Amino acid sequence: MGMVFAGPAGAQSPEDDRRAVAALDVEYQAAVKRNDFAVMDRILHPDFVLVTGNGHVFDREGLFESERVTTYEQQDETPGSQTVRVFGDTAVVTARLWIKGTGPSGPFDRTLWFSDTYVRTDSGWKYAFAQASLALPPGQAAVAP
Repeated sequence: MGMVFAGPAGAQSPEDDRRAVAALDVEYQAAVKRNDFAVMDRILHPDFVLVTGNGHVFDREGLFESERVTTYEQQDETPGSQTVRVFGDTAVVTARLWIKGTGPSGPFDRTLWFSDTYVRTDSGWKYAFAQASLALPPGQAAVAP
């Protein structure tokens, strides 16, 4: 009788990884929109960093502090704009995002591109690094990433 080895426990195919990370990123965006810090906390890597288009850097706690005083009307990826690229234990998500709401500096309504980097950990995929573009000019058509 032969044995079949499927690789390390929990290992998935690249396509399974792409689907899992894509779903996780959409779940994260929805959690931000609802100010659901429990879901954000579960998805974010302990060493998470966000770099905005103007160079502002937020660590995990700085992000939470900012999000606690932000209310979103919109926090949605443009349908069909999301691309997930998997490189072993790292995945990069790019998508076009529309955000609208009120934050510490007042109301905002802008569309931007982002790149979110996820890393595979012992407890699953974690959102470790993000970079957001400056706001796109009004009316700019969606371009495939």
